[in-house]
Amino acid sequence: MFLKYFYDKHLAQASYLIGCQATGEAAVIDPARNIEPYLLVAQEEGFSITRALETHIHADFVSGVTELARRTGAVIYHSSEGAENGGYTLDPYLPQQGLNHGDVVSVGNVKLRTLHTPGHTPEHISFELTDGAQAEQPMGVFTGDFVFVGDVGRPDLLEKAAGVKDSADKGARQMFHSLQQFKAYEDYVQIWPGHGAGSACGKALGAVPTSTVGYERRYNPAFQLTEEEEFVRFLLDGQPEPPAYFATMKRVNPSGMTPLAEVPGGVLMDLKGDSVAALAASASAMVIDTRSARDFAGGSIPGTINLPYPGPFAEWMGRLADGAVDLYMIAELNHVDEIRTILTSMGMDRIKGFFAPGVVKTATSLRSYTNSTPKEVEYEKKVKDLQILDVRYQDEWEAGHISDAIHIPLPELMEEAGRLSNDQPVAVHCASGIRSAIAASILLKHGYEVINMVGGFNRWQQEQLLTTSGSGKGVTEVS
Repeated sequence: MFLKYFYDKHLAQASYLIGCQATGEAAVIDPARNIEPYLLVAQEEGFSITRALETHIHADFVSGVTELARRTGAVIYHSSEGAENGGYTLDPYLPQQGLNHGDVVSVGNVKLRTLHTPGHTPEHISFELTDGAQAEQPMGVFTGDFVFVGDVGRPDLLEKAAGVKDSADKGARQMFHSLQQFKAYEDYVQIWPGHGAGSACGKALGAVPTSTVGYERRYNPAFQLTEEEEFVRFLLDGQPEPPAYFATMKRVNPSGMTPLAEVPGGVLMDLKGDSVAALAASASAMVIDTRSARDFAGGSIPGTINLPYPGPFAEWMGRLADGAVDLYMIAELNHVDEIRTILTSMGMDRIKGFFAPGVVKTATSLRSYTNSTPKEVEYEKKVKDLQILDVRYQDEWEAGHISDAIHIPLPELMEEAGRLSNDQPVAVHCASGIRSAIAASILLKHGYEVINMVGGFNRWQQEQLLTTSGSGKGVTEVS
């Protein structure tokens, strides 16, 4: 048996190629849209990819099963469980087969037994692997978004990202019962999850790529809870806000997206800075500057948004970008191919063009913002009117915040920036400084005079400046 692990660090997404050397057949589990890595390994190892399997209708990346089927003739295997989730409407001309609990997919001597493991989504399935040439007992389970290292899949995405009412509570209860069955495996059985640290499909995913049932049984918090109500409260509490593009994935993955060969992918454009500023001012376009936050702060084309590459680029493109508008990127030429892959992996196919960073110098006027320490911000607040904007998440805000600060979480800032006064400078902060730098670029786009508080709320607390605890009602001043 052959097993190869693939990992997209930008989307924290894992996929797997398994093959049988005896027959030369191979299958890919949860393939990404960019299938070139699978084709390359298959060619190097002498395999023909004959099967493409999915654990669920993904919310966080564009599935590559249709791309594989078109390019290789592989049969698509997907869940027939959980019909209340809508199921698949794939191209009827592509070879495909639905799977129910207990069904077995053979890849030569390798056996993949289907396990219905609802919770993350109603249709979710996992695949138990047995190397038939060597053993009669399973070696491990491809768990998709069911069990992660140190965590389990969140059950609230259908409700939050797709608007399926009351599905979060139902999913949490399904997850509880799925876990009880999963615990019956022997300790040695390996776990091959669909995501690692940084994914928004859970709240505490580990950075280690694989685990075992025994290890998770001992150390995974979700495995410790034996009462359903307590488990439901635990699982639903503290889940991060899903990126905006998750809703798009739920719409496009059941039917499959446009073949990559038909996606233009953007071209290198030779425009002057003022023309780029005109694009950035258009309601039908979004211009992303991928330079470092430091370079952007020193001078940027009006209207552009700063999402440094690599850094927070992928995460915040997913949280902030509007897939319904044309996308333009200011980026180093050696970053273009990977940026394009990241965007198409998230279904952002309206990539119209790229500009080299030198375009910034050709603009007749540039925007900039100031970086200041917490003590400098506190002093400025005392001597003149200054708005302090906190762009952290709600749970961070409730745990403690700067007195008199205005709270607008970063994912909401594009729409809510108008709540701020245009007559006063805005000092923006997050926890450490990454999100606030992005927020600073959004505020510049809206015409504000901006100060970015370096080190964020963490440094504010370290310097023992005045904060407020609680949600703002009946607060206690602490230092």
